[in-house]
Amino acid sequence: MRNFHPGKHRSQGLGLNFLTDDELFDIHLTTIEVLEKTGLFIETDEALDIFDGAGAEVDRQKKIVRLPPYLVEDAIRSAPSKILLAGRDPDRDKVLEAGRVHFTNFSEGIEVVDPYSGQRRPPVKSDLADAAKLVDYLDGIDVCEKAVGSSDVPHEVISLHNAEAMLTNTTKHCCVGPGSGFLLKKLVKMAGTIVGGIKKLKERPILSFTTCPVSPLQLIRECCDIIMEAARSGSVINILSMAMAGGTSPVTLAGTLVTHNAEVLGGITLNQLTCKGAPVIYGSSTTAMDLRIGAASVGTPECAIISGAVARLARYYALPSYVAGG
Repeated sequence: MRNFHPGKHRSQGLGLNFLTDDELFDIHLTTIEVLEKTGLFIETDEALDIFDGAGAEVDRQKKIVRLPPYLVEDAIRSAPSKILLAGRDPDRDKVLEAGRVHFTNFSEGIEVVDPYSGQRRPPVKSDLADAAKLVDYLDGIDVCEKAVGSSDVPHEVISLHNAEAMLTNTTKHCCVGPGSGFLLKKLVKMAGTIVGGIKKLKERPILSFTTCPVSPLQLIRECCDIIMEAARSGSVINILSMAMAGGTSPVTLAGTLVTHNAEVLGGITLNQLTCKGAPVIYGSSTTAMDLRIGAASVGTPECAIISGAVARLARYYALPSYVAGG
């Protein structure tokens, strides 16, 4: 693993260091064992081919890939430790690296309260545009996430409308879920047009993407396609597990960290095997399941503890991270 300051102990940024280096190493070793012995479900043939060509053990009938430790650790080493999230206004650029902490708005709201009628309703494209304007105004928010979705547009191209509503209403960096590898290509062209070409977009990426493994231990078709296409285009991709302890992952903190880690590192490995050195973020919206109602618990001590542990894991790997704030 990499160390930014060999032989030195430093206090940088905002941290919650309740996991020791030995405990992190134990989690890493157990994760490597899960990836090597149990493996991941990989849905697409193209991704299976990439893993097969790199030396992984591939069961094409069951679509299970078992990763030798060297593949995973090579991917961790080749992923960049520093990533630029460019804004349309260079003064609003943000850099992800050790010691820097930034904030973004919550994403994926499924309802809004109409500002005029006071009624709850599904969000429309104009709501997302208004949310982007609000994010643009607020100094405490550094990056613009897709606050809500544009339910009034064709579902097949919703991510294009979402990106258009955001990119035209904020000068901060924007992040969206592309929905598919095909739509990610379209979004890259859209962002490239704004900045003056694909080459300039690689220098100043104003748009980044998010995709989520399916817990436990699955990279489904859309996830694989987005990870691979992001790598090929040089786009920043946030591989973000949304496991629920006690539901889709073990009820214990250590067990959830292991399966979460396996899902994210599996996605990072696919990303780096597709294009070594591609920019990737270690992501988490993992939390505990509320066993009373069967839903994700947010704004809870459990969510905070998991997020702190995940951020510590990402720092252990020297990878930029994105974690739920609660």
